[in-house]
Formats: sequence, C-alpha cells, structure tokens
Amino acid sequence: MSPAVDAAELRRRTRALLAAHPPATTDRTDFLKARFDAGLAWVHYPVGLGGLDAPRSLQQAVDAELAAADAPDNDPRRIGIGLGMAAPTILGFGTDEQKRRFLRPLWVGEEVWCQLFSEPGAGSDLAALATRAVRDGDDWVVDGQKVWTSSAHAARWAILIARTDPDLPKHRGISYFICDMTDPGVDVRPLRQITGEAEFNEVFLSGVRIPDGHRLGPVGEGWKVAQTTLMNERVSIGGSRIPREGGMISPVSQTWRDRPDLRTHDTHQRLLTLWVEAEVARLTGERLRQQLVAGQPGPEGSGMKLAFARLNQQISGLEVELLGDEGLLYGDWTMVRPELVDFTGRDAGYRYLRSKGNSIEGGTSEVLLNIVAERVLELPAEPRNDKDVAWKDLSR
Repeated sequence: MSPAVDAAELRRRTRALLAAHPPATTDRTDFLKARFDAGLAWVHYPVGLGGLDAPRSLQQAVDAELAAADAPDNDPRRIGIGLGMAAPTILGFGTDEQKRRFLRPLWVGEEVWCQLFSEPGAGSDLAALATRAVRDGDDWVVDGQKVWTSSAHAARWAILIARTDPDLPKHRGISYFICDMTDPGVDVRPLRQITGEAEFNEVFLSGVRIPDGHRLGPVGEGWKVAQTTLMNERVSIGGSRIPREGGMISPVSQTWRDRPDLRTHDTHQRLLTLWVEAEVARLTGERLRQQLVAGQPGPEGSGMKLAFARLNQQISGLEVELLGDEGLLYGDWTMVRPELVDFTGRDAGYRYLRSKGNSIEGGTSEVLLNIVAERVLELPAEPRNDKDVAWKDLSR
C-alpha cells in the first residue's frame, strides 16, 4: 500500500473521477468502467484490478463521495454471487490472466455469475459431490448435475467444483473450475419455489468442455479453494451492511407505527425483542467487516449467517401474525425467473415464504452450527468414518 493512499487521497481521486465523468451525463456502464480503472471499485484490491492496495476500511470514504454525487452503482444485488463469492476466490487463487479477464466485467456487472456447488446427493455434505471432470488434452470434460443454483438462468459464468480423482478421499479429489454457462452441454432448468417464482435452478452438465486455463488452484485442491468461496458467501449473506432498522425489521416496524389498530401487548413485546436482536446482529456484522480488514473471512461469518436466517424467519412470522387476515394475502403467484431477491420491496406473505429458504441456502443452519462449534468454540469434532476412505468406495 502506498502511504499516500489515505482517506483524503481517496476522496480527492473520487472527486477527480466525478469531474472527468459526470454521472448525470456519462453512460452508466462507462462510469463504472472508469471507476474500476481508477482503483475505486474495491480499494483494497491490487492496483490494476479495481483497487489501490488501500485498507479495506477506506472504501466508505469513496462510497460516501459517490453517494453524495448520486453516482450509479453496479446493482450489487443482481451480481451478488460474482461480487461476494467469485471475485475473492479469483483474487486469491486465480492466475494474473484470469484476474485481468474476469474481475472488471464482473464488478461492472457486464457478466453475471452463479455457483455450481450443491448436488442432489451432496448438499449439506458438499464434499460428497459426484459431478466428474475428466482430463482430455488441454480440456476437462464435465458430467453431472447441480441444484439450487441461484441466477443460473441469467449467468454468463459459473464457479464449479467437480471430482477429478475418485480414488482419493472425498475432500481431496476435487478441483475448482470456471464454467462458461453458454457452452454446449449446459442445460439450465427452473425450480419453482414456495413463493411461486424460480430464482433457483437445476443445472445438467453433459460433456461440457472446460479449458484447463479456467481451473482455479491446483488439481485436487478444489476443496481448499471452495472454502474461500463458502466463507465469503456466508459473510455476504449474513454480514451485509445495512442501516439501523434496515432489512426485515424495517417493514414490520413501519406497520407497527402506521397501524395502531393492529397492536397488542404480546406483539409489542415480541417486536421489541426482535428489534433489539436485529440491531445486535447489525452491529456484530459491522464488527465482522472490521475484522476482515486484517485478513480473510473466518468461521465467524457462519455465526452471522445463522443469526440472519433465524431473525428473518421470526420477524416475517411476526409480521404476518400482526397483519391478521391481511397477512394471508399474497400478491402474485405468477411463475417468473427473477434476477435478484427483494425482501423489503414485496408484501408480507412473500417475505414469510421466502425467508424459509434462509436456513437452507448458503449452508444449512445445522451444518453452520457444527462449524461454529468446531471452529469458533473449538469443541471436539463429531467422529467420522469416511475421512480416509476413497470416494469411489463410499456407500451411496
């Protein structure tokens, strides 16, 4: 990091960007590209890759200047998988060529990413995955099935883990790839959810050829690479920055203020309790983000994701109950394939139904409890009899 890159210098650079590319008259995509090239996308990333090697905590100085100027953002909810999962993994394990190729269009939002991890028989036990990747010259030929893939229908690229050596124990015979979702053999099919929508998909891979140049990390060390993705995923889900009384607690609090006719003593007490817990979770998320300045995300993100799921489900349940008969109404059951999830911009019924998935996606709550127990509380791990058994010899 250059000692000259402090908060004042970042504000100066941001103002220079705004002067050279006025948001009111500059094409949105052109502005975002200029921001990336100026090192103001991720200030903690390396120079030339959207950053300035500055402390992560200084990003807020840039963001404040841009917000005051009403500058466009890169629609982070639409490209959240790329920003929160693919980008830090590419930065940590990608080659220089991969970083230059993928990070700029990813951040600008020109290319949407998805995550090909979970399988019908390998969800909570992800390391048991059966999708195979077989080397064929300079390519890998991939066959298998993935499931619960958010935004696969809109994605240009995917981060993919596949088994490359079935003779090794399940955690060791896995490799990590970047998959072109437009290639022949990639078949994306919608999965309609309880909300009526299909933001998730199942993806069938039949003879998909992935060049070895799109492999992240060494052959057989995909599980190590995947851990970076998973830890960042849980931080991005459970530790996103929100204002006070933001997120799911916001609409139920507003309903309480606007509709005194709905109030009861019991719902008042429950709302107060959940409001305090939501604020504690928000402040804990701020603390976690400050810890990230010192290095990579750790297992603490799993605890944040646990709290996120539990609170969302309890808060949305209270909101439906508070609304009484109105809470049973549901706006639209039309089958659509959205590109993002909007919790606060929908009705109470949608929030109640969609939050049921929060304890499944991004790692089930049961698995995350084990992670917190073993890696945060340092409790003994549960005994396992499959750690040293070749994957091909496991019973399925």
